[in-house]
Amino acid sequence: MPDISSSLFWIAVLQIIAIDIMLGGDNAVVIALACRKLPPEQRKKGIFWGVVGAIGLRVVMIFFALQLLALPYLKIVGALLLLWIGIKLMLPEHDDEHGNIEGGTTLMAAIKTVVVADAVMSLDNVIAVAGASHGSMVLVTFGILVSIPIVVWGSKLVLALMDRFPLVITLGAALLGWIAGGMLLTDPAMPPAVSAGILYPNYIFSTAGALLVVIVGKWLGSRSKPVKALELSSESSNPKS
Repeated sequence: MPDISSSLFWIAVLQIIAIDIMLGGDNAVVIALACRKLPPEQRKKGIFWGVVGAIGLRVVMIFFALQLLALPYLKIVGALLLLWIGIKLMLPEHDDEHGNIEGGTTLMAAIKTVVVADAVMSLDNVIAVAGASHGSMVLVTFGILVSIPIVVWGSKLVLALMDRFPLVITLGAALLGWIAGGMLLTDPAMPPAVSAGILYPNYIFSTAGALLVVIVGKWLGSRSKPVKALELSSESSNPKS
């Protein structure tokens, strides 16, 4: 049982909430699309039960992720995935990524769509939360419960802030890199000699992970801009009939 009065507990909770906001902003979009064909009187029920089902499934997925991360080498794999997720967060998004979300015409169909879509989209969230929770299901559950209203009702505000202030995205990506660096160091297969002789190895590895994500993400983002500009100029010079 983690010490609720400990500052480390609340730092971990804030990290989980930040992860849910950064990686869960699309959830409200999925919920809206899945429930858009329901009659007005059923939409609130669809949203409520869809969120309950999606959160329940996510907690179960994180529980199994925590068990797996206790095995040798899997934290290393999880950390590498988390580094890529952080880098990907900084890259330009595609506008059509929600185009395959079909709205349900019945309450059960809409709920099923929300749960399935959330499960497919939540792999990055599950890995990140599992890394930030340090093996504590209490932290996982508390962090997710606190973040539910923020994600569902505040996601539009968060997405608007992310569009207006790119620094928010950079900080979120750096947080994922920070967690990944710490995960690498705590894998059971990691030789003790790696951190031997290093002052504050956790901070060194975490900082290195954060810097790696930001530097690589900005570099790849700067490379993609000229390519995108070239594609747009090509489309404008060859308009479709």
